[in-house]
Amino acid sequence: MPVSATSGARYLLRGLRLIAQPGLRRFVLVPLLINVLVFSAAVWYGVVSFETFIAWMQSKVPAWLQWLEWVLWPLFVLALLIVVFYTFTLVANLLAAPFNGLLAEKVELHLTGRPLNEGGGLKKVLIELAPTLIDELRKLLYILLWAVPFLLLFLIPGVNVAAPLLWFLYTAWMLAFEYSDYPMGNHGLRLRAIRGRLRRRRALALGFGATAAGMTMIPVLNFVVMPSAVAGATAMWVEALAGDDE
Repeated sequence: MPVSATSGARYLLRGLRLIAQPGLRRFVLVPLLINVLVFSAAVWYGVVSFETFIAWMQSKVPAWLQWLEWVLWPLFVLALLIVVFYTFTLVANLLAAPFNGLLAEKVELHLTGRPLNEGGGLKKVLIELAPTLIDELRKLLYILLWAVPFLLLFLIPGVNVAAPLLWFLYTAWMLAFEYSDYPMGNHGLRLRAIRGRLRRRRALALGFGATAAGMTMIPVLNFVVMPSAVAGATAMWVEALAGDDE
């Protein structure tokens, strides 16, 4: 694996350590709570829906085919992981966006000792709530529009063999873009500028995003991925991307 891709993975793991720092823990609470609630609701809804589906199926198929339930459960678990990852990760990030920006600000202060501006904190979060959510919706639209051609690859014979790998790379890129937006957005960078910075350090970004994608698929650990990725992306911005001007 290229060194820069390995470095991207290390930044995500570093984020795990950063959110445990005494001065930063309180800024992790709201994003963490949102993540736990959204993912728990997603899993609960998925389990209830699947049990309803199993009951319906058992009422429609002969008794000798009811062994299919044991085949469908593993498929359901896999589908649930995918749905939770691709749908509810986006929802959780949208809801937590203002607080993730504040967390990125405090992590940068912790790393550099230099405050971004005066008058931050909760007051700043409330003032910038609407603009932040609008930016998040634009980012979400960008992510969803790019998802369409990658999903279509699964339907093309021959190409669909490589579709899972291409989808994973797409996911890694989008997660790097998603989480890098918080520290870069604090410095006034907009979506196009953020994409440009990440493209110039593509391997670094993909290593970071791929690690975030992998962690999101691991039960319990996925609860702390969002704040860890925000903290890790902030460290990556401070040390590797901030000086990478056009």
